[in-house]
Amino acid sequence: MTDQKTQLTLSDFSATTLDGRPQDLSAYDGQVVLVVNTASECGLTPQFEGLEKLWQECRDQGLVVLGFPCNQFGGQEPGEAEQIGEFCQRNYGVSFPMFDKVEVNGDGAHPLFQWLRQEKGGLLGSKIKWNFTKFLVGRDGRVIDRYAPTAAPDSLAGDIEKALAES
Repeated sequence: MTDQKTQLTLSDFSATTLDGRPQDLSAYDGQVVLVVNTASECGLTPQFEGLEKLWQECRDQGLVVLGFPCNQFGGQEPGEAEQIGEFCQRNYGVSFPMFDKVEVNGDGAHPLFQWLRQEKGGLLGSKIKWNFTKFLVGRDGRVIDRYAPTAAPDSLAGDIEKALAES
């Protein structure tokens, strides 16, 4: 029996965009991907600005940031898709891809987050601790690292540059 952990990649998953369209994550094959669970009413919400800056600075080299709103932590993402999109764009100029609200922990966790947690555990084992937990995925679709919610987006720049340099 083969180890399932080594078989799956980001390309094996799909999600629904904030505007309701299904999106195969294979669309990001060959790119470095930063997956983030987000919230609009969190003390860490200003990280949207840093995430957008990372994306703007590195997207031509192959970085994409994917935001996944989640309401599992303190009810800090109560809005519907349209409200979330408007908030992110209006307050932080977010133009990177945003997806429909998901669960990241528990039985209802989105399959993408089940896989990410399995690949890289954190302080609480595989459970995601809070909003703005970040996962860096390499061009090969495999998880490189996981970052705490409090890790500022610009603190990931070195790891992102290293991942972008790998072919």
